[in-house]
Amino acid sequence: MSSSTVTHSRADARGPRICSPRTCGPKIKARFLGESVTAQFARFVFVGGVSNILYASLFLGLAALGSFTANVIGIAASTVLANELHRRHTFHAAERVGWFQTQWEAGGLALVGLALGTAALAAVHILFPGASSLVQIVAVVAVSGVIGALRFLALRGWVFYTRAV
Repeated sequence: MSSSTVTHSRADARGPRICSPRTCGPKIKARFLGESVTAQFARFVFVGGVSNILYASLFLGLAALGSFTANVIGIAASTVLANELHRRHTFHAAERVGWFQTQWEAGGLALVGLALGTAALAAVHILFPGASSLVQIVAVVAVSGVIGALRFLALRGWVFYTRAV
């Protein structure tokens, strides 16, 4: 029996190899960089994480200026970054949509989201006076999740929509 037959028999005995870095890496990369809704959503979530890291860094770094000032600067900077990353990477729209249009339309959507999140927090204070911080955080995170999904759909279907030629 040749050594290649033995090697082949051993591989069969262990079962098929489902994935290796060499075979799966390119597939994962192609899927992540593709134009499917799933790929765009994965990039959307990744960009959201990156922009939240920027927000938190600025908020903590500028805390000496006061929480309101640090919050406004953090929101403004992280929103501009997220909008640009969505334009260039999430939706591959840099050739179709300009920087100003992106900031205007996607920034407007972010402001709507901020208003709805603030309204949710106000509703918790009204409906559940004395609610713990945990309850408030859960409410804001839940609303933010829904708003994030709606923002993804609005960005995909309106701001960065690929028009048929």
